[in-house]
Amino acid sequence: MGDIKRRVCMIVQQRDVKGGIAAVTNGYYNSRIEKDYEMRYVESYCDTSKVRMVLKALFAYWEFRKVLDEFKPELVHIHSSFGGSFYRMQPFIYMAGKRGIPVLDHCHGADFETFYVNASDKKKARIKEVFGRFTKVIVLSDEWRERLSAFLPKEKMTVINNYCKPQPQNEVETACDGRFFGKQVLFLGELGQRKGGYDFAGIVENTVKKCPDVRFVFAGSGSKEDENRIKEMLEQKGLSEKCLFPGWVRDEAKDRLLQESAVFMLPSYQEGLPMAILDAMAYGLPVVSTYVGGIPQLINNGVNGYLAQPGDCEAIADGICCILDNADVYKKLSEESYKTAKDEFGFEAHLDKLEAVYDEILGISGK
Repeated sequence: MGDIKRRVCMIVQQRDVKGGIAAVTNGYYNSRIEKDYEMRYVESYCDTSKVRMVLKALFAYWEFRKVLDEFKPELVHIHSSFGGSFYRMQPFIYMAGKRGIPVLDHCHGADFETFYVNASDKKKARIKEVFGRFTKVIVLSDEWRERLSAFLPKEKMTVINNYCKPQPQNEVETACDGRFFGKQVLFLGELGQRKGGYDFAGIVENTVKKCPDVRFVFAGSGSKEDENRIKEMLEQKGLSEKCLFPGWVRDEAKDRLLQESAVFMLPSYQEGLPMAILDAMAYGLPVVSTYVGGIPQLINNGVNGYLAQPGDCEAIADGICCILDNADVYKKLSEESYKTAKDEFGFEAHLDKLEAVYDEILGISGK
């Protein structure tokens, strides 16, 4: 790139927010993108109390106005989802639009049915109007490009997969045998219905029947109601001793669980392109998940993991047991999982695609 860096303002979540969006945006700090562009970050969301959420958003609008006046960005890059995020992002769009600054949306949403399919005609019209203001929209998979074409022209969308940062290959290979014999199945994410939390008891029950030495770690958090319900269902089946709930994990605690676990499980009903699966594959974990969102782009059934329909507890359990049944099979699945992560979903390839979109928009806006 030239000596003069183009100026980009990125609207992000607070760095300690739980979930995939923050996991994506946190990787940009101190990365190559800051060498290639002059970056400014505005945090618009935190996941604490409702009062703090509102105050965070209000402060973000004030900060963004200041960035517009002083930093004078040439491009605004918004990371959004469905639900409340759809409304929070609109002031940023309008403020940038008033100054003729192009806006790029990075759409991480998962619950498309609630957001658009089952929405009122009035809300659908509003969604079309808001998304129509974007210069370009990044979606996470071909499947999501198809779904969003219900209200957005396909030529306005570009697919950029989420990314992972693969661990050193020798470390992954060295850990393989210990992981297999440890028989630990790991879940990372929100504890609730959307991520398949209400199926945990059925999955554990069916897995234990065929693989009695297995143990499960459900690392995450959810509403008090969801967490209690999930634990109650396990207790009712006498399976609590097979399960550990360490809460939401980050940094060293998360790294340790990924290093020592044998299988990663995500029985979701709705997804974009889960960072949790990519993180697991970066450690060489075979994955058992579901045919939703962009997950089939990550998992080749029987090659680097297994897929089942959402809610099919027996099929998900069968996938886990197939992985843990034979050490040689496990090693091959682990190798393929790591290879997919390294060859197809590396961070540098992600940045290449993102910077190409930046350059396209900045080139158009500069004509």
